[in-house]
Amino acid sequence: MTRSRTTLLTALALLAPLLPLTLGGTPAAARDGGAGHPDRAAAPAPLAVANPGFEQGATGWRFTAGTGVAANRPHGGKQLVYLDAGAGKKVSQTLTATGRGTYDISAWIATGGARGRFTARVNGTERAAQDLPAGSAYRRRTLSRITLAAGDRLEIAFESGDGWVNADDLMLSPASPADPRVTSSDPKVVEMFDWAKRKANSWVHLAGTEGPLNVDENNTSGSGAAAYGPSYWAGYANRSGYYSRDMAHQLAGAGVLGLHAENRAMLRTFAGSATAEHKFYPVWALNFDNRSPLSIDYRSPSLFVREVPATFELVQKAEEAYRWSGDRRYLTDPVLWDFYRHATREFVDLHDGLKDNGTVKVAEGTGQGIFRGTASYNEQSDEPLAEAGDGIGAQYRAYTAMASLARAKGDTALAAAYDTRARDLKAYFNTVWSGTGSGPDTIRGWTTDGRPLTGWGKENSWFMPLKQIMEPGPRREAYLDYIDRQASGEGRPDNIEALTYLPDTFFTNNRADTAWKWMRHVYDRKDVQHVNAAQGANGDYPEVSFSLLGQTVEGLLGVTPDAPAHRLTTQSRLPSGMDWVKIDDLRVGRSGFSLRHDGTRRSVLTNASGTDRWTWEARFPGTWSSITVNGVPVPVRTKVVDGATYTYATPSVAPGRTVTVQVR
Repeated sequence: MTRSRTTLLTALALLAPLLPLTLGGTPAAARDGGAGHPDRAAAPAPLAVANPGFEQGATGWRFTAGTGVAANRPHGGKQLVYLDAGAGKKVSQTLTATGRGTYDISAWIATGGARGRFTARVNGTERAAQDLPAGSAYRRRTLSRITLAAGDRLEIAFESGDGWVNADDLMLSPASPADPRVTSSDPKVVEMFDWAKRKANSWVHLAGTEGPLNVDENNTSGSGAAAYGPSYWAGYANRSGYYSRDMAHQLAGAGVLGLHAENRAMLRTFAGSATAEHKFYPVWALNFDNRSPLSIDYRSPSLFVREVPATFELVQKAEEAYRWSGDRRYLTDPVLWDFYRHATREFVDLHDGLKDNGTVKVAEGTGQGIFRGTASYNEQSDEPLAEAGDGIGAQYRAYTAMASLARAKGDTALAAAYDTRARDLKAYFNTVWSGTGSGPDTIRGWTTDGRPLTGWGKENSWFMPLKQIMEPGPRREAYLDYIDRQASGEGRPDNIEALTYLPDTFFTNNRADTAWKWMRHVYDRKDVQHVNAAQGANGDYPEVSFSLLGQTVEGLLGVTPDAPAHRLTTQSRLPSGMDWVKIDDLRVGRSGFSLRHDGTRRSVLTNASGTDRWTWEARFPGTWSSITVNGVPVPVRTKVVDGATYTYATPSVAPGRTVTVQVR
């Protein structure tokens, strides 16, 4: 049998819940486009695997000769299932569907030889299968989009091959509401998107599934169990929870898949945890029950992991989730609204005391480690930071998000106040806070004793242009060059999840070739062992797949959704050598679209499903002498957005209609 990684969460329902702290938090209702009452327990899952981690021995499974349950180096918990080498051996379980649904089935599998198989059969007919390559390290394998009707019998099976097969930790996921498909002149982006879509969906929990709490590398069986709420994995795969930083970065990819219920439930739980007792910090990580903090990162209300940028990113991401979904509860839910207000007012006031910033306020860390509050996401640094580039950049974007949310709510006075805060903070950053140097001489942090820090700071470097707090112009361009050089050389982060921010950074600043280079780099390293041995391969870190989805749609295709206003903005950011890209089943709010870019001069949008008429702002970089809509010339209009000039048109696209916009 195989060597093991350290353990991963087993989906075994343990004997009784043991919640160290229940937050005022989030509902755990079944997928319904949103969450229900905060105190209502999740309904039982409509489909459940018995004994998914083999912790109850043979219960629920059928075994042929040459197979069994063992305890030698399992992937999760204390036991695994094995199949000896040679043909004809099988371990299987059959479930009966109680209703209609479409599911993904995942398992962690290691093999001593090729030709084993992981299969799903419905009423005796094979619906999905994976041939298993030789590989002694556990890898997560997924069978995707298996549709069942009430009464269907689903058989999940592991079948033997040339060498032994070990399997552990099965997980059922509901297939995503959206099934977007990418085609292109470049097969690389098609391959990448298809892989990322299937991998990301495999991390989504089927709400109502019973599972353990507080599983981590030091507590492999957890501390009780509960029904899981709408959620997806965002963080290490060997811990039973999701992290604020990871979730914030995965939210766009989840939006592409239509995981709006999961996004809102998870955001709401973080929002509910940002109490006065916590000094308005949200907790760092939560269990999948959407109620309790993950114990490895939470010891007491005064001793828990917290990082300044996360508080602000959650405000920004709530605004983005509102634009993807059109769900007005982002405006009306008092738990969410109170969080936005506290995060952008009281939180800043409470955490601004070490550095004098004049008339503006900048939230600060303590310089005393992650359990006391750090200014930066860069945990690999031992710098005693009071203020950091990623913190101040995220604060700026929280202000702009709050202004947008206030406008959507109809509070123009509040929106104007936050517009002013954002403008003042950005001006202060560019004239004072970041100094006058360029490239490596740009200030990217301040220490608790008042010293400015320059040079390479990883997150506190690239978040400054990513969050658009740096003014456009030669200084920002020089800093982007510096980031690319450092990340490509000795300054490259060891952990793949850090590198996943680089495509966003360069797409945001209209450097498509560099952004695409980093997307390819992240994807090409998906099968490399992660630096954290317990995590497995890079590609089995959830942030990798989710971020690649978001970067394809918001980056390459330049999609900015605005479901509440029935408005879609696009701009082609195709890199050199990529002639065209098309996406089908792009869901925004209640509508579905097909979008194609041919180079950077022609875009085609089809309002493929739904009943709403949409306004399409089709942007093209540069100033062009003519622009046509369906071949008919229209007046040329230009605008400047963050220093870049665009020519654009705003045709109306009715349901079932296709519109083509082209510049010449």
